[in-house]
Amino acid sequence: MKDPYKVLIRPLHTEKALLLIEKHNTLTFIVSRDSTKHDIKYAVEKLFNVKVVKVNTLITPKGEKKAYVKLSKEYKASDIASRLGIL
Repeated sequence: MKDPYKVLIRPLHTEKALLLIEKHNTLTFIVSRDSTKHDIKYAVEKLFNVKVVKVNTLITPKGEKKAYVKLSKEYKASDIASRLGIL
């Protein structure tokens, strides 16, 4: 497994990212381009002590890799977001 600190580059706090946190319990990160969904899931679970249900990824027009990380019901994305200073 990759070092979790090298997988997650930074959290996003756009309007859409904040909406996803509130409505779908989903965090949005810019991640390293060569990381897999498994790497991202492992990194988020290790760093934030949460359970990840699903990871969706895409490459932005800027060439960055973006990951949408859905947390399981017993964890709140808003708690993690406030720990990260997003909310």
